[in-house]
Order: sequence, then structure tokens, then C-alpha cells
Amino acid sequence: MENLKTWLKKNGFTTILTVLFIIILVNKDAKAWLMRQVASTGILNSSISEPKELRNASAKVTYAGFILKSEDGTLIDSSALQNKVVFINFWASWCPPCRAEFPSVQKLYDHYKSNPEMVFLTVNLDDNTALGKAYLKEKGFTVPFLVPAGNIPGTLYNGSLPTTVVLDKKGEIRLHHKGLADYSKSSFCTQIDELLKQKP
Repeated sequence: MENLKTWLKKNGFTTILTVLFIIILVNKDAKAWLMRQVASTGILNSSISEPKELRNASAKVTYAGFILKSEDGTLIDSSALQNKVVFINFWASWCPPCRAEFPSVQKLYDHYKSNPEMVFLTVNLDDNTALGKAYLKEKGFTVPFLVPAGNIPGTLYNGSLPTTVVLDKKGEIRLHHKGLADYSKSSFCTQIDELLKQKP
């Protein structure tokens, strides 16, 4: 027992760090918290880009066939979202980076949910949708719970979670970000405000 006390005195800091590391490895919410701290610095964020025609890109991307289903079974066809700024977030409840950025997605949603020119498509990709619903309920998130009702175009999502896409009023991709980001930053809201001011 005396040897253990002596060892702990000499290695207390290392022991604490090891325990914290194990908690972060095992606990999804602890991982998400740590990732959220990194995301809050803004170093992982990307910004909204110029429209394709200003970047000399060739063809316009179409989103026909990208259909989502809401919690009550209502089908949402993204082709009906023209003339609106569309924020799309692909996420899953088992994904620590998704959990890390979700509070910022909720804050962004709260800020713009009453704006008729802004639409949020938060698309859950859990194999068991009940897990996604339970996660939103447990955390008190009120973003729309949507699931794919068909194929997702590769131009929007290619398998990396989380993925966030912002479409302008013309349906152009203005942001395509794979990985964690903080969408509650005032600089991001300023960019969204600029898109909202533009005419379709």
C-alpha cells in the first residue's frame, strides 16, 4: 500500500492524464466535447465561396431526385427549394464529430428558423433512425429530423460524416465542408446573411 501511495505521488499527473484519455476514447460525449473545443477556435471552418460562374466552373449541378422524408412521413423534394438558401447537414448519432458540431447547427437553426428564405435539411444517416431521434430528444435539439427517401447525389455527400453543404438561391453549392466545424460563429452568419440578400 505504501508503494502505491509513493508511486501515485510520483506519477499522479500521468495517472490523471491516462484516466482522462481513456474517458475520451470510450465516451462519445467526452470526445464530442473535446472536438467542440477545437472547433470553437474556428480553425476547422471553411467559408462560403463565390458562385461557380465567378470561379470559371463549367456545368451547373442539379439536385433532382434528392428526396428526403420528415419524421411525420412528409416527402421533401429538394428541387422545390429553389429561391431559398439551403443549409444541409449529413450526420449520425454515433459520429463524435457530428455530436461535437451539433450545438452550433442548433444555434444556427435557432437564429434563422423564422426566415422564410432559409431552409434547414438536417439529414440523419443512422442505420436505425430511432437512435438519431433519441439523440436529438436527449440533447433537446429541435432541428428538423430528416432521412433520405432515395439516393443522395454524390455532389452533396460521398460518405464522410459530418458533411455540410450550403446552396444559394440559384441552387449553386457555395459551401461543401467535410468534417467538424462551428456554424454558430458570427462570421458564418454574416456569410449566410449575404446569401439571403442575393436575388435568385
